[in-house]
Amino acid sequence: MAKVSYTEDNIRSLDWKEHIRMRPGMYIGKLGDGSSADDGIYILVKEVIDNCIDEYVMGHGKKVDVTIKDGRVSIRDYGRGIPLGKVVDCVSKINTGGKYDSKAFKKSVGLNGVGTKAVNALSNYFRVQSVRDGKTKIAEFSRGELTKDHRQSKSGDENGTLVEFQPDDTIFKKYKYRKEYLENQLWNYAYLNSGLRIFYNGESYYSKNGLLDLLSRKTNTETNRYPIIHMKGEDIEIAMTHGNQYGEQYYSFVNGQNTTQGGTHLNAFKESVAKTVQDFFSTTANKNFDRKDILTSIIAAISIKVEEPVFESQTKTKLGSTDIGPEGPTVRTFINNFLKTKLDNFLHRNPEVAEAIKKRIMQSERERKEIAGIKKLANQRAKKANLHNKKLRDCRVHFSDSTRKSDEETRQGTMIFITEGDSASGSITKARDVQTQAVFSLRGKPLNCFGLTKKVVYENEEFNLLQHALNIEDGLEDLRYNRVIIATDADVDGMHIRLLLLTFFLQFFPDLVRAGHLFILDTPLFRVRDKKQTFYCYSEEEKQKAINKLRGKPEITRFKGLGEISPGEFSDFIGENIRLEPVILNEDTEIDEVLSYYMGKNTPLRQKFIIENLRVEKDDADEERITDEEEELAETLS
Repeated sequence: MAKVSYTEDNIRSLDWKEHIRMRPGMYIGKLGDGSSADDGIYILVKEVIDNCIDEYVMGHGKKVDVTIKDGRVSIRDYGRGIPLGKVVDCVSKINTGGKYDSKAFKKSVGLNGVGTKAVNALSNYFRVQSVRDGKTKIAEFSRGELTKDHRQSKSGDENGTLVEFQPDDTIFKKYKYRKEYLENQLWNYAYLNSGLRIFYNGESYYSKNGLLDLLSRKTNTETNRYPIIHMKGEDIEIAMTHGNQYGEQYYSFVNGQNTTQGGTHLNAFKESVAKTVQDFFSTTANKNFDRKDILTSIIAAISIKVEEPVFESQTKTKLGSTDIGPEGPTVRTFINNFLKTKLDNFLHRNPEVAEAIKKRIMQSERERKEIAGIKKLANQRAKKANLHNKKLRDCRVHFSDSTRKSDEETRQGTMIFITEGDSASGSITKARDVQTQAVFSLRGKPLNCFGLTKKVVYENEEFNLLQHALNIEDGLEDLRYNRVIIATDADVDGMHIRLLLLTFFLQFFPDLVRAGHLFILDTPLFRVRDKKQTFYCYSEEEKQKAINKLRGKPEITRFKGLGEISPGEFSDFIGENIRLEPVILNEDTEIDEVLSYYMGKNTPLRQKFIIENLRVEKDDADEERITDEEEELAETLS
């Protein structure tokens, strides 16, 4: 074995920008391309807006302007403005900021000792301007390096801070800002800061009633089992109701930060709600309800403020703090005391709501007991099916033990492709990265489960095995893959299978979709090549551009199914250049209405939509064949 030297020459100190650029994941989580809500480009936006929010919370400025065009971001608040003599330091000197004084920013979103520096270091172009008491200071940077330090000058603008940046495309490769994710991000800021008005590309985001507005927009008030309960106290706000959906639906926040992975506060909330409801019905109705039945179908939002919060990562998606503050109670005690008083009083004063909750709990209890026997047999069948060899070609992260802990970065990269047919699954299996990519092979078209109860998940072998492969039977906490990817052909049958799988997830596991784990694999329709170059094209437009780039008459191949793409070619499409379309539930998306439209009784409108959205290029030679496919689709969906 060769000797490796270890001397003073091996010790290297990185400056702040080098370290951020070399290890961006430590500061903004995963990089991504914008197809997930927690990708780095959205964290960059968040880090800047967080500073604007802190100004508003401190009583300075009532609006924030956000503009994003062609990948360039501009964010302007109307707070006090960064002290002019410290503008450069605040965005380029690590551990420099105004939030280390806990008296000034006692319950801040985050310490700006890191946030804006990370944005600066990870941007091709970064510009900061502060306006303060009739004067302004501007500084410009590139990848953290100061390129232009403007002198202070007079200004007639309102006080505040303007930050503009363009993410570095050598780090965020082929990135794209998606409006749906940005809108959700901005609406959360509005809900948590009642009275603040945010303008994004000219559209206004404003909330008067906080978390009550959040749940009103996120749920169907007509199908909720009772009107939303809205409770507020010092440093805490809660809104809750029960719906008809499967699973539990939570929106949790700490100091304005959307803690998508929950944490100590969400655990305390669930425990306290269950205990309060149990105690209430134990004394008023002599009923002893199970915690699981109480929480089934609950829809709730909780926001608390914690002094100097501790999160489990720089991106602040999971609260780790156990105490409200240095001199305050534990998070658990604080939330429990609040709900024990507020929710219990509410239930006593509103017997009609208490009765509606009792009926929902009893329905969940009946459904749970109804599938108990089926569930046991289904689990035995899954075990006998030798799932991990026959249906699932797993990735090495899970080979030895499905619950084995691995580093977070590796787990973030795990994905599973759900395919139909031996040829498609065979190509992906041979081309995949065995370390992090798994393949689940369907046998034929799945069952249309629209309108069916969860019994079908255990009675139907395909659904039961898929549920086990993902490990989502009891929620998302043990989800085995970060990305669940539907990989079907770009034809009529492929579209139908895709809709059937979407129905399965939306009907029984909507949390998987809401949490941003479900994607559609985008694969090329054409291969255009000559002897020297090959282009893979995802549309007719891309095909024409490729033809124009090649001299002479190129060879054009149209892929009619995933099985026609060789493993060698597939490795490129599911590797670094993978194209994924996220399945996104917008603010106003009603799952019941969506499923009823696409998978309910057949309607001409639905047929028209599906046909128009097929990625099929209609040339003269294909016209007759496509007409046949359309007729077949109509028959299939009838």
